[in-house]
Amino acid sequence: MKRPQRFKRLLKSDKTIETSESNEYHKARTALSSKSSTIKPKTKVKAQSQFRTQFDSISITHHLFLEESTILPPDFFQIDALELAPLLLGKYLRRDDVVLQITEVEAYRPNDSACHGRFGVTARTAPVFGPGGHAYVYLCYGLHTMLNVVADKEGIGAAVLIRSCAPVSGLETIQQRRGMASEKPVLLSGPGKIGQALGISTEWSNHPLFTPGGLELLDGPKPEKILIGPRVGIEYASPEHVSALWRFAIADTPWISAPKNTLRPSEASITGSEEPSMEDKGGEGKKGVD
Repeated sequence: MKRPQRFKRLLKSDKTIETSESNEYHKARTALSSKSSTIKPKTKVKAQSQFRTQFDSISITHHLFLEESTILPPDFFQIDALELAPLLLGKYLRRDDVVLQITEVEAYRPNDSACHGRFGVTARTAPVFGPGGHAYVYLCYGLHTMLNVVADKEGIGAAVLIRSCAPVSGLETIQQRRGMASEKPVLLSGPGKIGQALGISTEWSNHPLFTPGGLELLDGPKPEKILIGPRVGIEYASPEHVSALWRFAIADTPWISAPKNTLRPSEASITGSEEPSMEDKGGEGKKGVD
């Protein structure tokens, strides 16, 4: 028995619609897949290119400043560690071909339960009690070389820890010493990374940073804005010292160590004052809280 002609046409029409929809679906899937695979590599390459361009631009700016930069004199360092710490931001550390700009620091003062000076004068801590302007280098956990700048007058026992830096020159040397080819902040965001990048050991402890040759500290541009927060990894200290805002960092730079969420704009940055506020000092003036 033959089917009616009208019924045949309806079947054919339904099949045509189904085939058409299927083809459109596969075309859309193919286009989306092609678009996704194309966009991802381009985004990554673009990001890397932008970072490299920014890095080169910053490096050129630093080199122009370094041409007229001078080594900081001894009296620059012989002030309270809390005053010295923010003044070190933007300054340059130089050893041979490697130059780093200081981007993050922490102050450690006398009567500070987190300062190595609390142990008194020992073979290890003796440089901390020397005159300001010398290096104090120690090993953390027996692995990480930590660079500090001794502050204040002889016998006081205070220093500023260099937590993070940005590379200015000698990038290949820095990468080789760090064992990584990255140009991102992970390269120098953390105190142990600074000592490694500079290629120093505890033998550099007590080295004068104000004399030409070896490891030097040079003048640098003053940052426009500064962030402050509590110091990192001092849970063993007394509560008031743990919470004291004696960590300083340059604002608007990625070259800062973790944690970043504990940092906030300083009162000095808001008011334009040179001195940290009493709140930043912990409210105890010269003795300090940290």
